[in-house]
Amino acid sequence: MVAVAITAMIGITIAAAFTSGFRAKEMVEAEAEQYRGLRTTLDRMVREIGAAFVSDRYDQRRYRDQNDRPTNFIGTREKLLFTSMAHQRLYADAKESDQMVVEYSVRSSTKKGAKGQQDLMRRENPNLYGEEKMDRGGVEDVLLEDVKRLELSYWDSDKKDWVNEWDTRKLDKKSILPTRVRITLVRADENGREQRYTTETRIMLNTEIPRF
Repeated sequence: MVAVAITAMIGITIAAAFTSGFRAKEMVEAEAEQYRGLRTTLDRMVREIGAAFVSDRYDQRRYRDQNDRPTNFIGTREKLLFTSMAHQRLYADAKESDQMVVEYSVRSSTKKGAKGQQDLMRRENPNLYGEEKMDRGGVEDVLLEDVKRLELSYWDSDKKDWVNEWDTRKLDKKSILPTRVRITLVRADENGREQRYTTETRIMLNTEIPRF
């Protein structure tokens, strides 16, 4: 009886150790997956914002108003709408170039059972010169789930400081882009505490492509 009791205790101890190990493994894998998604998201944003541009090469008889110009860079603290040369064609013979309209914003999740959750959304439209304006059309997808906030700031070379807005529809910014953009994603960790993840990207074409 004593031997049976000892064997049972050893079995319970081993089972508890295995259970604890599996739980730790699942936690580590979930955390690694979370950081992988975050890193992929920031890398994509850095690449696309870094290739942002504005151009004066458009039909001025068709696009008479500055607000309707097919290429602009319209950024606020929580949202960014811009044209970029980072588009990648996914299908052979697709009537697309390397240019596209991109929009980032955070909105409430539409996922079933995700009450109160917010996601980072990305809208892409490869047709710059179609019938729709920049803020319409294209395809929208979830870029990163469960995001508290998106915080953006733009480096003003004249002021030598970060600003919270940048709008090339305005006359003072019509022909220039910020030289740098700072991107911060705020998420909650496994304990519910907010964590901030920040990176920067440099915009290579920060002056308007002129008309020849």
